[in-house]
Amino acid sequence: MSHSRKKRIADIFVAVFIIISAVMFLMPTVLTIANSFMTSTEISANYGSMFGNMTEDKKTFISENVNLKFIPDKVTFAQYKAVLILNSDYLLKFWNSVILTVPITVFQILLAVLTSYGFSRYPNKFKSIIFFAYIILMIMPYQVTLVPNFLVADKLTLFKLHFENSALTVEKFNLLGTRWAIILPAIFSPFSIFLLTKVMRRIPVSYVEAAKLDGAGELQILTKIYVPLCKSALVSIAMLVFIDYWNMVEQPLVMMNDSDMHPLSVFLSQINTSDVGLAFAVGTVYMVPTILMFLYGEDYLVEGIAYSGGIKG
Repeated sequence: MSHSRKKRIADIFVAVFIIISAVMFLMPTVLTIANSFMTSTEISANYGSMFGNMTEDKKTFISENVNLKFIPDKVTFAQYKAVLILNSDYLLKFWNSVILTVPITVFQILLAVLTSYGFSRYPNKFKSIIFFAYIILMIMPYQVTLVPNFLVADKLTLFKLHFENSALTVEKFNLLGTRWAIILPAIFSPFSIFLLTKVMRRIPVSYVEAAKLDGAGELQILTKIYVPLCKSALVSIAMLVFIDYWNMVEQPLVMMNDSDMHPLSVFLSQINTSDVGLAFAVGTVYMVPTILMFLYGEDYLVEGIAYSGGIKG
């Protein structure tokens, strides 16, 4: 067998593997979108009792007779009407997700830019130790850091100003039970700092030296050289951070007792029998921001991964 024939056969096997993998990964998404246009009666007929057979020591989540269907018998928008118009709870939880995720993403990236610039521009032994500590914190499961975050939030007291009877008063409030108990620890996550520092260290020193000869200061070097050269990496990291916290479940459950403040991801993790008909529509709506973000930043994501934020050419 010739070398070209062997290569052709290997390419065919690789292509078949990629196609099968793509179908397996896309099947849950396509199934969710297709089922979101089905009636509740059809969903119940296809999947049976999703949370039936409740016992003290066992819970059956899916019945034995499941009929996976990708084409609805009757297309209906009743689920979307219930989610987006009739019931405001789902939109409320959706905006709770936005209120939590957007500040975390923006401020975590902003902090990562400033911190990574310091690590890359002025390296020394002390900063190397701190950076190593960041690596240790990054590889630790977040379930481990969730306990100390809870204890700190329980003890930490903040202040807020508000007007009462035409007078400015200062009120104390405990961090635990508020959105700040999730946002503040997430902003200081080492994930973005670690990745962005690795990227900035690959920027040639000659660029900085040339900028200094032209009279550029530190702020100009950061905004005119480092940030533009790291644009692909910044978008890639922002996408990863957004998706990570968009899907968080444990943090809201631990940090916030008020269910009205929980994001939509918590609802999706606690679907019960009465919500099964709406679960597919809620899941589809919940996927929209991440899909739009991926479509916008796909090129940046691929470029950021391929070059690790380094300098091309």
